[in-house]
Amino acid sequence: MNTVADSRFTKTADFSYQFIPFPTTFGRENLGHFFVPPAEAPVPTPEKGLAAGVLKQAAHDLRRFRGATKGFRRELYLDASSWITANDFSWPYSFVNVCKLLDLSPDVVRAEVLADASLGWLDYWTQRAGRVSCKVQASVVRVFANCGNAQRVEASQLP
Repeated sequence: MNTVADSRFTKTADFSYQFIPFPTTFGRENLGHFFVPPAEAPVPTPEKGLAAGVLKQAAHDLRRFRGATKGFRRELYLDASSWITANDFSWPYSFVNVCKLLDLSPDVVRAEVLADASLGWLDYWTQRAGRVSCKVQASVVRVFANCGNAQRVEASQLP
């Protein structure tokens, strides 16, 4: 059996690499077609805002009404406590579904909320002030780091 090699299979002059089935340049490329805009922060949806509000309100009720012994205050505490400890998926704004909507781990959130609720007034505000001071410190460091870079750029541009 004699097979004659067809010239279109053996000819590779049009290709930059033998495994690319198409020429690498077409002559009509426009780099504007390949521009990918920078990623923007996602705008929170109303559902996520409501879910975050429900979670914050439950944490607030646990903290505020922790020492309540009777009346509607005790009822609010027990409602918030049972909502957070439940592993219910049956209704849209159950604790587990709220955490899933907010991309949070239910076990981690549950542990943090219950730990915050068990703190006394002074311990809670001390911990919260510590968190705020860490965030402020990080912001100040970021601002001064950017200012230093701007000054170096200005100094390098001087004649």
